[in-house]
Amino acid sequence: MANNYWMVVQSLENFEVSKTLGFTLHGLTSRQRRRAQRMEPKDRVLFYVRDLKKWTVTASVTSKFFEDREPIWKTHDPREEFPYRIKISPSIILDESDYIDALILAPTLEYLKKWSPDKWPLAFHDTLHLLPQKDFRLVESEMKRITSSQDK
Repeated sequence: MANNYWMVVQSLENFEVSKTLGFTLHGLTSRQRRRAQRMEPKDRVLFYVRDLKKWTVTASVTSKFFEDREPIWKTHDPREEFPYRIKISPSIILDESDYIDALILAPTLEYLKKWSPDKWPLAFHDTLHLLPQKDFRLVESEMKRITSSQDK
């Protein structure tokens, strides 16, 4: 069972890079070293694409963090290489037409209770968030509902 439930926030451009990698690797910024150190195998990760305001993928962490400075993801800061990395294994990858619209679901999340309903996107400004298990499970259950209805 997972110890922690994380949400990573990416630009559409970096989401496409992660997609090309098959959602098997994720990079964290220099500012996120402490949180990266907390990530453990079996932790769960939820992908949110900032530009679309949609959830797209869930994955499980399969490694402890490690450092690698090979440029993979795009950044506006030339000194930032997303040096702290974790290996992940995708659990659910939604088709683009099925991405979960956060404008509908996000206001119900416990994580966002302190934000006014019209300002909740500000809560997703940073690129890594520790979510309550309940919130992660809510979004993931919606993803499972969508994928299971496609199997029928």
